[in-house]
Amino acid sequence: MEQSGFSFLFEILKTMPPRKLVVANGVDLHTLEAVRRAVDEKIVSVIITGEKNVVINNCRKAGIDEGLYDIEDCDSENIAVQRAVEIARTGKADLIMKGMVSTDVFMKAILNKENGLLPKGALLSHVSMLKNDVYHKPLFISDVAILPLPSLDQKKQMTRYLIEVARKTGIERPKVAFLAATEQVIAKMPACADAAELKKMWEEGAFDNSICDGPMAFDLAVDKHAAEVKNFSSPVAGDADCLLFPNIESGNIFYKVNTKFCNASAAAMVMGTQVPTVLSSRGDSTDTKLFSIALAALIG
Repeated sequence: MEQSGFSFLFEILKTMPPRKLVVANGVDLHTLEAVRRAVDEKIVSVIITGEKNVVINNCRKAGIDEGLYDIEDCDSENIAVQRAVEIARTGKADLIMKGMVSTDVFMKAILNKENGLLPKGALLSHVSMLKNDVYHKPLFISDVAILPLPSLDQKKQMTRYLIEVARKTGIERPKVAFLAATEQVIAKMPACADAAELKKMWEEGAFDNSICDGPMAFDLAVDKHAAEVKNFSSPVAGDADCLLFPNIESGNIFYKVNTKFCNASAAAMVMGTQVPTVLSSRGDSTDTKLFSIALAALIG
């Protein structure tokens, strides 16, 4: 199978027992194909909630053996989501994935205070992994989907999530760039001020097993030549593993430029929930969904 730069994920997962994945309303062809490939790779076993007849019919259309899945028959999208969350909450699944359901409905169930998957005081944040052929290694980025304008405290936790995910993939000391429009510390630019504070936190030991720097413009983070020309010296410059974006607009646009214009491979998941959560878009490709399952399985 072509794994588009993410083969190392599957190699690591071969050394681990398969995870149990529950898919909320996993009735659509893209999702069914993605989870079939994940089963073939022996990284998960699968429970699907949704209308059983629809699941079976779509499996047969795609030439998939529906016997690969444990199908829980649910009469509606809402019931399918609630059942999937219940399965994950009670420890009967290690991972949860959004199928053919709107993000609003899915997240409402995840965030339910009584029956959801958000531990008290936890921060939800989205972590993506991109592999663009013009860069020499995968990039872990946050946040492109959940936190619109994170506070300094939220950025601190987001940084920890980035480091955790990167380390799970085998990076001993991830290099984290706190992005802004410039490397100058300009008080009137919140992204710069926050990045300087985050660097200070790193210097004081807040982010173990990492190398962090900022504020840093994007070109400095990924291009050693740009850093040399601008006389910017940092072990992170030109070799970043992780990019912390200052707001959702910058992160989201970066993600979509990579996937839509640059044909980058992508994986994404939500951190902070009781079990790793695959929050792929209904329009995401089968590959993106498969890679997201693999990333979540590695964290779970």
